[in-house]
Amino acid sequence: MAAPDPDQLANGLLGGDTRALARAVTLLESTRADHRAAARHLLARIAPNAGNAVRIGISGAPGVGKSTFIEALGLHVLDAGHRLAVLAVDPSSPRTGGSLLGDKTRMERLAQEGGRAFVRPSPSGGALGGVARRTREAILACEATGFDVVIIETVGTGQSEGAVAHLSDLFVLLIAPGGGDELQGLKRGIVELADIVVVNKADGELANAARRIRDDYASALGLMRPRSPLWQPPVLPASALEGTGVAEVWRAIEAFRAAHAGSDGIAARRGAQARAWLWEAVEDGLRDHLHRDARSRRWMAELERQVMAGELEPADGAANILKRILAP
Repeated sequence: MAAPDPDQLANGLLGGDTRALARAVTLLESTRADHRAAARHLLARIAPNAGNAVRIGISGAPGVGKSTFIEALGLHVLDAGHRLAVLAVDPSSPRTGGSLLGDKTRMERLAQEGGRAFVRPSPSGGALGGVARRTREAILACEATGFDVVIIETVGTGQSEGAVAHLSDLFVLLIAPGGGDELQGLKRGIVELADIVVVNKADGELANAARRIRDDYASALGLMRPRSPLWQPPVLPASALEGTGVAEVWRAIEAFRAAHAGSDGIAARRGAQARAWLWEAVEDGLRDHLHRDARSRRWMAELERQVMAGELEPADGAANILKRILAP
């Protein structure tokens, strides 16, 4: 099938058409060479109209209630007059490569909001930390379509928190009470990435436990060096089920944005992200080129065989690959 017309898609996005957005994200996720070329053209067209949204990364361990919380926060955001896009990065099926979770089924109320909300589950494709390889491009497409709040949800499996923290303006870490010694069980590095910590499920029999966990995390964060010198991460209780605490979380997000409005805030964070994305794109491009080229595949297969058999060290194999690529 031929690649979609990128100019037609761009016109649709800039006109606020969510159907065009769905098609554009599918194009951006494609690995076909002609689709990647069309995707680059599309991004060049929409780039001047992107970048105006607040990008919120949300993660947490499985079972913490991410989807329920995101839906509650999203409905609050819509009531405040915003347009919301949710990019829920699912783990990929090892057999089909498709999403396993399908967040549209878990955020039904948001999915029914028509043009005001856009919910898109995307397979991670095996990308590091569970974050889809093209998520950053999908963010730009959402912004060009007029969505001024973009939430990126990840599967919460260790490295994914670091990945989403480097895709967003601020990172919200969800935890839940009643899971044992949370402070000991959660990696320090993940907590250090958080700009806001939310103790979800702070209701019913878990209300008292939630207060204790909130106090423990507030004390722990007070001893850590904050991710930003402009901000001390708050620890906020919330109940997505009852809808309590959600407004306070949104106020904290707005306060974070206000504190980071200068050139040394969100603008600096996005600049560092763009630099990292540049080199990731170079690495992806080299890898794709090698795997598409028949001659390269043959000698790479031999190198892989030697490495797997213990005949060649991986570092030496990598040096061999780079030598062949860089040879004049």
